[in-house]
Amino acid sequence: SCVFFDDCAGNEGLAFEVSHPNFQVDQEMNLVARRDVMDSGTVMFIHGVNEHADDMAQVDIVGAPPRSPQTLREILGLGQIQPYRSKRALFAPRMHVNENMEPPFPKVIGTVMSPGMENDHIFHMTGSGADQDPKGVFTINRVTGEVSVSQELDREAISSYTLEVSVTDLSGKLVEGPVALLVDVNDQNDNRPIFKETRYAGEVLEGSPTGTVVMTMTAEDADDPRLQNAVLRYNIVRQSPDKPSPNMFYINPESGNIVTVISPTLLDRETLPTTQYELEIVAQDMKGRDVGLTGTATATITITDKNDHAPEFTHSLFQANVDEGSTGVAVNLTVDDRDDPATGAWRAIYSIINGDPTQNFEIQTNPDNNEGMLSVVKPLDYESVVFHTLLIKVENEDPLVPDVGYGSSSTATVHITVLDVNEGPVFFPDPLQVTKMENIPLGSFVALLNATDPDVLQSQSIRFAVLRDPANWLSVNPVRGTVNTSANLDRESPYVHDNKYTAIFMATDNGNRPASGTGTLVIHLEDYNDNAPYVHPSVVRVCEDTKDSVVIVGGRDRDIHPNAGPFKIELGKQPGLEKTWKVSRVNNTHAQIMLLQSMKRANYQLPLVVTDSGLPPLSNSTEIKVQVCTCKKNRMDCSSAVSLVLLSLFCEYTVSLVGCDCGIQLWTSLPLNYHNNLDLGFVAR
Repeated sequence: SCVFFDDCAGNEGLAFEVSHPNFQVDQEMNLVARRDVMDSGTVMFIHGVNEHADDMAQVDIVGAPPRSPQTLREILGLGQIQPYRSKRALFAPRMHVNENMEPPFPKVIGTVMSPGMENDHIFHMTGSGADQDPKGVFTINRVTGEVSVSQELDREAISSYTLEVSVTDLSGKLVEGPVALLVDVNDQNDNRPIFKETRYAGEVLEGSPTGTVVMTMTAEDADDPRLQNAVLRYNIVRQSPDKPSPNMFYINPESGNIVTVISPTLLDRETLPTTQYELEIVAQDMKGRDVGLTGTATATITITDKNDHAPEFTHSLFQANVDEGSTGVAVNLTVDDRDDPATGAWRAIYSIINGDPTQNFEIQTNPDNNEGMLSVVKPLDYESVVFHTLLIKVENEDPLVPDVGYGSSSTATVHITVLDVNEGPVFFPDPLQVTKMENIPLGSFVALLNATDPDVLQSQSIRFAVLRDPANWLSVNPVRGTVNTSANLDRESPYVHDNKYTAIFMATDNGNRPASGTGTLVIHLEDYNDNAPYVHPSVVRVCEDTKDSVVIVGGRDRDIHPNAGPFKIELGKQPGLEKTWKVSRVNNTHAQIMLLQSMKRANYQLPLVVTDSGLPPLSNSTEIKVQVCTCKKNRMDCSSAVSLVLLSLFCEYTVSLVGCDCGIQLWTSLPLNYHNNLDLGFVAR
């Protein structure tokens, strides 16, 4: 049979749902059987629904009229199909409810049907939205099967509900079901398009071809994407500024791609009124129809620079005056570049391409203003070259675009004029080095200073003076520059380092503004044997037990080879010393002192004579203090009741010691009666 359904809008998007599994509604709205049906008397339901309408119809299945048997098998009743017994069919059609429905509630949204419903049967509904969270959204009339919604719904929160419906008797015994009940929440256009950001930024290179994609702007709509409620269209409603054209850009209404419309020639960063354009973009749902909701955002498009302008000098000729002998910035070279400042297309690189064979000049770029700072790095000499002509070239850090090149304005000439300055005299050689023997007579010639005035074009005289003479040993003739000794040259002086004495002299010309120069004199001093050697250490200790009484002493000399070692160290000439003491050579610089017999614990002054190897040699008669100590178990006790015993040749009084087998005499310059009061432990004779 044919199904008639009319939503007064052309039945667009119409869908049918049939409760009997053996039937369906085809595309021509005919109810057709999927297979042979024998269950006459059965009731089924057809549910039709689309965006504009929702309706249901009941269909009774009526059996075909009886016919006469045609075959023997039929006549005999063999293989006859028994009539299908009608069964109850609980039917829960898919229901639809609009979101944002206005009160009052509840509102009936559909009916669950049971052809076999009896008086003692009731409907039940369970699931999320009924007896589970969110509870109470839907209810069912227990007798009629009407399903109602009890509150306003939000599709964007929950778009559909899946419930279960069943039929029981009054005792709760299940009669039919459960069957699934699906409730779809119909979308309403209640959400505006929203851009992810309120402001977007993009950039396009100047001179880009028409149709170049600058950026993409898209919005989102929370409504049902299957409906026009969420189908967006984009549009540019404002461009600021609107010069040179109010329609420099175009946005694809579906994709949101913003592309250039202006011609490449007009898209010139250097001629446009601004380098940034602001677009107000509107996104509208309902495919952009007037009834659609809108959302807005702002796009800021920056016209970026490409190196399509070569830097040009503001002048073809620059001039500067420079004092000879000076260094530093001589002139600032200025250029114009129409490209974007602080980019590689604007930053300048300067180079000297001619006129500086000796590399006296260099150019650095001032990062603040892009000027070229031409500096003198090696002092210029007026007497050598007065005028310098330099050829300078300027380029950008970034290469120029292919159709742009560097022209004649990218080179400039610089004239440098060197000004004469009164320069100080120059010593040659500097330092001046000479070799002299120390202790030469006062007034001896040391050196002749040589200084010349660089100002050869001027006739100037030079006078010399001592600037620094640490030991005040030297004098200089102010006119001739001869240096002589004014004091004794002493190689051993603390002012001499590594046998060298250094003095500084000054030469001054008689220019309008006198100029001075300094020179250094280094005197290498040769050694003269003018320092006697001495013994070190000056105090030694020996044990009173002769078997351990050996010490080592060495010779030292302030002179150097050959006026120092080898040293000869021997006992003094006093008689009897050799019976108690023995001095023997160890090596070129040291000797061994040995106690030959035991002595009382006391302090003794032992006379020694040390001689160096100079020509002629120098000798020094000296004394060392010998402490005779008691030595026990690696411990030396040098404390003594006698504070000092002098061994000397040059004394006023003499006392011979009795009871001392060493044969040593005690010499003293003290009065004899003073010694009578000393408890020396000796007997006088």
